[in-house]
Amino acid sequence: MDYQAVLIGCSAGGVNALQIIFQSFLEDFPIPIIVVSHQNIHGKSFLADVLNYSSTLDVCECEEKTVPMANHIYTAPANYHLLIENNGSFSLNIDPKVSFCRPSIDVTFETAAEYYGQALLAVILTGANSDGSNGVRAVKAFGGTVIAQEPLTAEVATMPESAIQTGCVDYIYPLNDIAGKILELINKV
Repeated sequence: MDYQAVLIGCSAGGVNALQIIFQSFLEDFPIPIIVVSHQNIHGKSFLADVLNYSSTLDVCECEEKTVPMANHIYTAPANYHLLIENNGSFSLNIDPKVSFCRPSIDVTFETAAEYYGQALLAVILTGANSDGSNGVRAVKAFGGTVIAQEPLTAEVATMPESAIQTGCVDYIYPLNDIAGKILELINKV
């Protein structure tokens, strides 16, 4: 499979999980990585700044109309839903919260699934609610691939457990093995 993007959703405990995964990726990572993480809606998000310390890839916050590029990590800004438009560019909006969240993992996964189809590799990590469950259903409906963190290795198991319960998860891996599986799937090992 020739994947065109990796999409990662996380919540509570997600920053640590992302740092563990991203330390395994080299600067020649062949496709963009898009991260949706539940964040404090008050003030500036520092997620991109924090992730820059643990990755050799360029990490930046998503901006309206940007088309994601290889060897970059893009983070959804706080208090905005991140959508993938039909031309592959990012779109931000302030529609009502979904699963009590903005950004919502479901919103991004659903629009990315429609755009990327079977070329999407989606990952659900640690988190405290079921956001992402509808998103993984959409990813599977459009032919994409889904990895979930093994709940026993999650700081908060609710999010990966909810994703797994959909029956739409292709692979379940402990946190320390997820980076290797991603690299395997995109043919980098």
